[in-house]
Amino acid sequence: MKAINAVRMGGADVLPLVEGGKGVSVSTGASAGAWAAAGGAGTVSIVNADSYDEAGNPVPQIYHGRTRRERHEELVDYAIRGGIAQARIAHEMAGGKGRIHANILWEMGSAERVITGVLDGAKGLIHGLTCGAGMPYRLSEIAATYGVYYYPIVSSARAFNALWKRAYSKASDLLGGVVYEDPWRAGGHNGLSNTEDPLNPEDPYPRVAALRKLMRSFGLDNTPIIMAGGVWWLEEWEDWIDNPELGPIVFQFGTRPLLTKESPIPQAWKDRLLTLKKGDVYLNRFSPTGFYSSAVNNSFLQELRGRSERQVAFSPEPLGAHQVPYGVGARKREVFVAAEDFERIRGWEAEGFVEAMRTPDSTLIFVTPDRAREIMADQVACMGCLSECKFSNWSQRGPNYTNGHKADPRSFCIQKTLQTVAHANGPDAEDIIDHNLMFGGTNAWRFATDPFYSNGFVPTVGQLVEKILTGR
Repeated sequence: MKAINAVRMGGADVLPLVEGGKGVSVSTGASAGAWAAAGGAGTVSIVNADSYDEAGNPVPQIYHGRTRRERHEELVDYAIRGGIAQARIAHEMAGGKGRIHANILWEMGSAERVITGVLDGAKGLIHGLTCGAGMPYRLSEIAATYGVYYYPIVSSARAFNALWKRAYSKASDLLGGVVYEDPWRAGGHNGLSNTEDPLNPEDPYPRVAALRKLMRSFGLDNTPIIMAGGVWWLEEWEDWIDNPELGPIVFQFGTRPLLTKESPIPQAWKDRLLTLKKGDVYLNRFSPTGFYSSAVNNSFLQELRGRSERQVAFSPEPLGAHQVPYGVGARKREVFVAAEDFERIRGWEAEGFVEAMRTPDSTLIFVTPDRAREIMADQVACMGCLSECKFSNWSQRGPNYTNGHKADPRSFCIQKTLQTVAHANGPDAEDIIDHNLMFGGTNAWRFATDPFYSNGFVPTVGQLVEKILTGR
């Protein structure tokens, strides 16, 4: 394997290894601090991170507000306190080595308030801001205000071009790097456009080469591109290293740090990672953000897929093929469905899916009474964790604080499930893991086949980084 040399990134010489950000209590100060201590760039997620009480126990994020707006203010407060706590832990563990980055979703509810609140409370502890899941135009302005570097996450040269021309050209000196997050291979929320086929992954090399060509036209010859998504062993990327066409390349590891001693995820989650098979990670579009996302195809995703499969179109009055009356809800308010769909409905009802729920697309989905109650309870309990949520119809913009559409029961409360899966402990942990969202990159199946993890071996972050540097 080629020698792995340090690169200049964020005002310092560091190993070209970045820990990918994983939100809601997964990329913590302990993991990020250990990664930085090993010489790379560790990443703290400030998406509703854990804060701690005086005894060192995580503070449960429980909401008491009567309205969504009141609960949203509680959420922002939790996020800021948690982000500061994790930044302090990371700084202490890093011991002055490497870089500490903070990662946030631009589409998180009140993202700008959270970013600035954490930077105010953790002055000098965070070296860079990584941000994606949207078009974070104001990221450069925030970075300039606080004197930190910024790392936008894009999935194409086109996206970076828009960001550069609108905002980033005004703060080019603080652009620490550009993260190319492969929309087919990375875990979590992905930036697939409407022109790209989710079932046909494209080779990342031409896309990254196009990004570098664009960056060079802006004078960004030496600004690193951070390759994120699908990176496992660096020898599999040797043609990228010291490649004059690509320029300086850094590699981001998001999935692999999940299985380390410092990783805070529950033991049941770590155990599940060691059993995954190729194809067990599923690219889906159930997220309330509206983005595609990559997650383990467990019972949670299977139930969501079932909701959409048990779906028929309806009309509020007889129209075209929609001639058969059907009563919806406790009051059996009449709508009209096609005759063939009516037969399907009868079959679903015979299986126990007797509750019809309306979607924003003039369709009905069919679920069990227990599931219908859970969906409605989660929608009512919305705390505004996103800037806009299709599941609950929340929007952070006033005066109505709704997105103008009906709430969509085909989606889910992402804050609830991510908090649940990140804190799943006790005798029911394995069941909890199976029935909640487990984000992961498409390479997660390699844990089970990689000899490095033989006999259930779980490395420290330091051991993982050393192994990545020395090769298989």
